[in-house]
Amino acid sequence: MNKDLKERIQAFSDLGILFRENSSSQKIKTFQKWDSELNKLLKDSYQYNSWFTENNLKLSLKNWSAELNKKNIENWLENYKIELKSSKTVAIIMAGNVPIVGFHDLMCSLILGFKCIVKLSSDDKILIPLIVKFIQSRFDGFKEKVFFERNILKNFDAVIATGSNNSHKYFEYYFGKYPNLLRKTRHSVAVLNGNESDSELVMLSNDVFDYFGLGCRSVSKIFIPKGYDLDLLFNAFYKKRFVIDHNKYANNYDYNKAVYLMSEEKFYDNGFVILKEEKKLGSPIACVYFEYYDDLVQVKNIIKINNQNIQCVVGNEKIFNGISFGTTQCPKLSDYADNVDTLKFLLKI
Repeated sequence: MNKDLKERIQAFSDLGILFRENSSSQKIKTFQKWDSELNKLLKDSYQYNSWFTENNLKLSLKNWSAELNKKNIENWLENYKIELKSSKTVAIIMAGNVPIVGFHDLMCSLILGFKCIVKLSSDDKILIPLIVKFIQSRFDGFKEKVFFERNILKNFDAVIATGSNNSHKYFEYYFGKYPNLLRKTRHSVAVLNGNESDSELVMLSNDVFDYFGLGCRSVSKIFIPKGYDLDLLFNAFYKKRFVIDHNKYANNYDYNKAVYLMSEEKFYDNGFVILKEEKKLGSPIACVYFEYYDDLVQVKNIIKINNQNIQCVVGNEKIFNGISFGTTQCPKLSDYADNVDTLKFLLKI
């Protein structure tokens, strides 16, 4: 491994230290000035976008800090033949549904030496610039590598764009002629077999409610065996009842409940979340869809058919690389959005 790459890895490892110490109760900080600035911007982020509560912001920092250490980064990169792309420029259009959701694309690009033209989401425009300033302070090679663009993107060699199904149509129109990695809406599902422990179901509540269910890794649909007692879910979800204290979440809950009542649709309600039997994958905020099944082969077929629309599968049944309860919001460095390897894409540019 050459010296330049080692320094890049160290800069991101230092970022992990900043995140870890900020999201913990540790008193003495390695990067005191940066920690103070980060605290200020965390408050600004919440003031600007009230979905970004202190708990959710700290959760994002904590989850990233678990991955951003020298050993993890080196283990991640050793699976690739790393080539520096210092003569190339990548445009990155970031989403803003959860805090710093676009960070991984930026990290992949900078690790490989790309110049990055970044178009921030209007919902998440405060923390990424600080992250860039910090890693630039740790490694001079990152200076003059990141440019934030508010207007039309131009003069780039490839593009990574993340958005909704509607924005994906525009991405294809504008960026189809470039090497591109274009992402659209995905959802995550859980598969229960009826033998889950109480603690596993409580962990599932993290997959459902963290970030208010706004992420593509948030579980919005649960497959359950016929005859399953829905009270098991309501009891497990109870620890997340505080979500209803959030004004925007409560407004969504009230709205969706009113719609279902007026439409005379059947649903189950515990005062802070609605469970509704539904074939669709993506549920609205404050709602979780469920679907009964007779056997797991049926579920496997549904997941296979909808593979392009599913990000994570959670459960004890290892269906299509299923992951453990409570881990959807803790992606590894090698867990790529839309299950498309970002580093492989960039290395081909």
